[in-house]
Amino acid sequence: MQGEVPKEKKPNELIHEKSPYLLQHAYNPVKWHPWNLEMFTRAKTEDKPVFVSIGYSSCHWCHVMEKESFNDSQVAKLMNKAFICIKVDKEERPDLDNIYMKICQIMGRNCGWPLNVIMTPDRTPFFVSSYIPKEDKYGIVGMINLIPQIEQIWKTRKSELKKMGKEVMLRLDGLEQRMSEREIGSDILDDTFEKLFLNFDNQNGGFNRAPKFPIPHNLLFLLRYWKRTKNKNALMMTKKTLQNMRLGGIFDQVGFGLHRYSTDKQWLVPHFEKMLYDQALMAIAYIEAFQVTNEKKFEITAKEILEYVLRDLTSQEGGFYTAEDADSEGVEGKFYLWSEEEIRKTLPSELQELALAIFNLEIKGNYPEAMQKGSGRNILHLRRPLSQVAKEFNISVEKLILKMGKIQKLLLKKREERIRPFKDKKILVDWNGLMIAALAKISRILNKPKYLKAAIKASEFIWSTMKTKKGKLYHRFAKNESAITGFIDDYAFLAWGFLEIYEACFDKKYLDMAKELIEIMSKEFWDFERGGFYFTAKNSENAMPRTKKVHDSAIPSGNSVALLILQRLAILSGNLKYENMAKKMLRIFSEEITISPLGYTFLLIGVDYAIGASHKVTLVGNLNEDSFQNLRAVLNSNYLPNVVVKHYLPEKNENEYKLLDKKATAYICSNHSCKPPTNNADKMLKLLESELNNKG
Repeated sequence: MQGEVPKEKKPNELIHEKSPYLLQHAYNPVKWHPWNLEMFTRAKTEDKPVFVSIGYSSCHWCHVMEKESFNDSQVAKLMNKAFICIKVDKEERPDLDNIYMKICQIMGRNCGWPLNVIMTPDRTPFFVSSYIPKEDKYGIVGMINLIPQIEQIWKTRKSELKKMGKEVMLRLDGLEQRMSEREIGSDILDDTFEKLFLNFDNQNGGFNRAPKFPIPHNLLFLLRYWKRTKNKNALMMTKKTLQNMRLGGIFDQVGFGLHRYSTDKQWLVPHFEKMLYDQALMAIAYIEAFQVTNEKKFEITAKEILEYVLRDLTSQEGGFYTAEDADSEGVEGKFYLWSEEEIRKTLPSELQELALAIFNLEIKGNYPEAMQKGSGRNILHLRRPLSQVAKEFNISVEKLILKMGKIQKLLLKKREERIRPFKDKKILVDWNGLMIAALAKISRILNKPKYLKAAIKASEFIWSTMKTKKGKLYHRFAKNESAITGFIDDYAFLAWGFLEIYEACFDKKYLDMAKELIEIMSKEFWDFERGGFYFTAKNSENAMPRTKKVHDSAIPSGNSVALLILQRLAILSGNLKYENMAKKMLRIFSEEITISPLGYTFLLIGVDYAIGASHKVTLVGNLNEDSFQNLRAVLNSNYLPNVVVKHYLPEKNENEYKLLDKKATAYICSNHSCKPPTNNADKMLKLLESELNNKG
């Protein structure tokens, strides 16, 4: 979508921006401006309300509204007359998106993107809506009728609009103040599991009805709940969800990686955009499932996701791109769909029938829109067990898998000839932090140095390019420019990435870098009165009241990740300040979690960690010695989510950690108490498991 300049159209003020999403609107006849406070001063001078539209580059309905309304001269004329118009990329300015999404929820609207907010010149919202059509349809008043109505009300009943807006802002402020502190215990974990169990789709996996989102936080929570309780249903729910997602159309069977969500409960028909954060978090879910079950399919899927990211979402400098669009050539999903004829033309004759059977192709097509048009387009998916397909073709499952690999490579090569969906090449620190964490963690578990190398390269790019002279983070890098003051997510997610790198290679500098970020977080974002982290730094642009984001949406909140890494760092460093901050967060967020636990499943991972048992394993030895590798391999291959590992070289060990019999040695400590050291890997694991079974 970007880069195609319409004939005889003049650019608006967005032409000077770096954001791909804003540039997609640079040639709209709407007189868009980027967010800046000068526009609100101008609105006050001209006595106009401000129309703020928030979206992102791979948002399908954002594209629809842009095409229908913002690129329409009739609508643009009305907007330019009635409003000062501002466009916001939600991925560049998650602070604004968080605030206005909360306001949308307070006002009881159907909230999503594009998020359109109309407000007074003093930034008091009085109208909010998601997608708005040009003409009246879907039961929604269209832009053609809506704009004159609002313009008239602004002229004749302005005071009522301002009063309504102020009431909304008071309710927003009240959200930050109303929660009381309380202690939180393991019963919240049981309650959350029961609610997830009630919402579970026992046939297809996943939660709730369509549309179905991956929600990796739920799966990560369930695995920890299984570890704590050995509840078989928790593991069943995780396995069924991961298996069916990998088989369905939500997983790209040719190029790998996950699409954003499924429009149906069977995971068949996806919304085709691909987001970096989904790849990172789902790769972690798959690799943890592999640790628990030792089932190879989960390991393979985690590696497939990383293969997609390293191939298609990695910049030359090492940072990771944000997303790929759902649309290509103006059609959603076109890049990913196949007809039987295309399959036959692409593959040699001996693989054609096998491919049609594996991927369940239908002559008429299985993609709903394609079926209506009779194009025969199919979403490739795996619905029959491979053993059944192998039996049908009289080959072994092992041979079938080899042939599948060949089919996939041939289809991928052919698909690369198509026009790709638009790729958003901005680099965001927070999402990169998630991907760094995933790569480093999977590198450690599978002993795959190439993943660690990619994680380190990305982290070095961010550390060298996306910091101010004072050592603070920028949020976004695009078109050779680092900009926008970092948010809590940037610091927390990158610190998580550094912790995972440290445990993958034991280079102390990454532990120090994580501490450096935590120190900035504690000075710039911490609420010294009540506890918890604000979303914005204390001296950032005061667009709206500072708020805390605690709820886990598609991405875990910065507070959720911070709770976990503060506890890990407290154990690794012995710094009681980190432990006390985590305890304070548990108390102030406890009521919010208790009221609606399903919205806080990543935060509950931190709660699980706090309840215990959580342990520190100190390994003493030389990294390349067999005795050290044996200890490390046991720690990496087993599912020990609440264990942190620190390393000392024996010749540089200034503490009391000594080698036993000149072999690498493990020291296990928990709750300020340590077990006798051991150099036996099996004994180390038994000590850990016995302690973990004693829930603190």
